[in-house]
Amino acid sequence: MSTAQQYQNSGSDEDMMDLRKKRRMLSNRESARRSRMRKQKHMDDLISQINQLKTENNQIVMQVNFAIQQYMKVDAENTILRTQVMELTERLKSLNSVLYIMEEISGLAMDIPEIPDPLMRPWQLPCPSQPIMASANMFQC
Repeated sequence: MSTAQQYQNSGSDEDMMDLRKKRRMLSNRESARRSRMRKQKHMDDLISQINQLKTENNQIVMQVNFAIQQYMKVDAENTILRTQVMELTERLKSLNSVLYIMEEISGLAMDIPEIPDPLMRPWQLPCPSQPIMASANMFQC
């Protein structure tokens, strides 16, 4: 081979190397661009998921608050009913003691009802003849 031919071959080898280098550089750029796009899509998906979870969390908080309000309302009503049961039980005890006294004085047998355990058989409580006044306000501090 002549020197000119060797120079020409080495020139084409360099051109080939430059071409490969440029192709690799373009490939790397494209790969980096795709990687940035994937990363951006992942970030967008995460932000979307955050917003969805925040919305769900707000709904759950609202449901919990509603449940708490309902509980407090039922608890207040329960307190009123318990107070009324205690008042009725005391009234029944008083009436029974009056009936015992009447029975002893008159000598007649009276039908004196037993005082039921109101918490064991609440459906068997005697019906009140007068309304008992108790409200949720009397239990608030």
